[in-house]
Amino acid sequence: MTWWLLFYGLLFSLGFFLAYLSYGQLYKTKELLRSGIRTKATVHSFKTHNSDGTTMYTPTFTFKDKNLEEHFYESKVSSHPRPYDLGEKVNIIYGRKNPKNVKILSFWGLYAAPVILFMVASPLLILGGAYLAYRLY
Repeated sequence: MTWWLLFYGLLFSLGFFLAYLSYGQLYKTKELLRSGIRTKATVHSFKTHNSDGTTMYTPTFTFKDKNLEEHFYESKVSSHPRPYDLGEKVNIIYGRKNPKNVKILSFWGLYAAPVILFMVASPLLILGGAYLAYRLY
C-alpha cells in the first residue's frame, strides 16, 4: 500500500509541477501581450526536414524592430503542408527589451506551450489526487 501512495503521490506531484510550468508560460505570454510591440513579419524561407517519410516545413520570418534593425525568427512549430506562403505577412509580437522573444499572434502561436503542458498535467492531477484523497481521507 505504501508503494501505491508513493506512486500516486509522484503522479500528483508531477502533475502539479507541469501545471505550475503551464501557468508560468501563460504568465509570460500575458506579459508579452501587455508590454510587447506588435508588428508584421514576412515569411522569408522554410527549413525542411523529414519526419516519418513526410517533409515538414518550419517557417523563418524577418521583421524590423522599432529601431529598424532586421531580425530573423524561426518558428518553433513545423507542419505539413506549409502553413504560409513565401512573402506572406504574419502578425507577431516581440519583447520591448528583447526582440528575440517573439510569438506569432494566433491561438497556437501564443498558447501552445501552456495548453499542451496543462493537457499532460490534468490527468496526472486527477489520477494522483483522486487516489490520494481516497486513501488519506
